[in-house]
Amino acid sequence: MGTVENLLVFLEIVIINLLLSGDNAIVIAMAGRRLPAAQRRRAVWWGAAAAVVLRCVLTLGAVALLHIPFLQTAGALLLFVIAYQLLVDNRHETEGPQAASTLAGAVWTIVVADFVMSLDNVLAVAAVADGDTAMLIIGIVMSIPIIIWGSSFIMRLLDRLPGLVYVGGGLLGYTAAEMMLKDPGLGGFRHSLTPELEKLLPIFALCALILFALFVRSRKSRRS
Repeated sequence: MGTVENLLVFLEIVIINLLLSGDNAIVIAMAGRRLPAAQRRRAVWWGAAAAVVLRCVLTLGAVALLHIPFLQTAGALLLFVIAYQLLVDNRHETEGPQAASTLAGAVWTIVVADFVMSLDNVLAVAAVADGDTAMLIIGIVMSIPIIIWGSSFIMRLLDRLPGLVYVGGGLLGYTAAEMMLKDPGLGGFRHSLTPELEKLLPIFALCALILFALFVRSRKSRRS
């Protein structure tokens, strides 16, 4: 592969990773916004590092992982749980011991969610790299500044407009539903769906997740 070809592959990998880093940035922002201000930057850096490392590791074994039946379904269900917890635990106040999450807890949430979401993203990057491991890892590492900047920006935006947390949670639910539909173990179920219904299912999942989170939060508010 010549210099020009290497450069084009490198740019393509970087662009793909930037496009696929949006959900990672949302998770980092939603998990880290409940931390005290002094710990937020550390959560962003640890979360971004975890996202990149996981993506590097999973990309190397992407083909084998994504062909394991029901692995993506299990990951999707876990991502639904994470999105639900982030929505229900969301608080407008960030002061006081009850409103603040621990740094370790936030980082753990970020790591688990990044692991799940990266399973669905890595094939695109692996296909572009075409076996060039060095080019693959360099391209992924180049996405670090975007993940860090993106999650910091989203975190500040959520501080100003807390209601946007439902947009972030909904996007995670949508991602989880799409991931489940791509599971090879559910191939028979997918074949029974019309193309229109298959496109609508992630939207139904998004709406159901948000409505259920709102219901649980309203019940908690009445009890308190």
